[in-house]
Amino acid sequence: MVTNISPSACLELKEGTHVAKIVLMPGDPLRAKYIAEHYLENPVLFNDVRNMLGYTGTYEGREISVMGSGMGMPSFTLYAYELFNFFGVEAIIRIGSAGGLLETVHVRDVVIAMSASTNSNMATAYNLPGVLAPTADYGLLREAVKLAEEMGVHSHVGSVYTSDFFYHPDKEVNLKAKELGLLAVEMEAAGLYLTAMAARKKALAMFTISDHIFTGEALSAIERQDSFHEMMEIALKTAARADI
Repeated sequence: MVTNISPSACLELKEGTHVAKIVLMPGDPLRAKYIAEHYLENPVLFNDVRNMLGYTGTYEGREISVMGSGMGMPSFTLYAYELFNFFGVEAIIRIGSAGGLLETVHVRDVVIAMSASTNSNMATAYNLPGVLAPTADYGLLREAVKLAEEMGVHSHVGSVYTSDFFYHPDKEVNLKAKELGLLAVEMEAAGLYLTAMAARKKALAMFTISDHIFTGEALSAIERQDSFHEMMEIALKTAARADI
């Protein structure tokens, strides 16, 4: 059992609880609660500091945790850093929504992010001469792609664009990302990949396309909830089979 080995402003394990070696992280803590209650066996709440709910249970016989992250790279990487470095977590799978960029990407499709370009300056903190490329763990990526194919899910594998802006002042930025062949725009993947790389841990990000930036197609709030099941099942099965 891993317990908190460093002071944390954001995580405090409840007595008798622990975090699994692999964690699924949606942005919304209520989605974490939903996943725990609907997919995990015997889920136990391990954290509720700042209402960022985290649960540990089992899925297909494998112990898995699920916890909210908030929105954007600063919030996500705060939790990811502590999970990797203070709580013994070996792998994190980000699950969330994204806006489609390419014409071939449609709402309800699943995007599995092989890499993540970004307008964030976060990578400069690692002092690598040149440009540090935020990249997924290949083992997790390979398993997720295989599962999507087996499940018959309409999925795309490639690069996404992680933005620090939800409302970017440059109205052409999404067009530039599209012209470079990026599949979708979101706000966390690059931060997760950088944090995992620095900690020498494993990470993967996958998304359900909830809206399309250029066609205007979008899911309602209810449709978003109903459409995320395929992505969640791919993530859970990937976690259950992960080599960690």
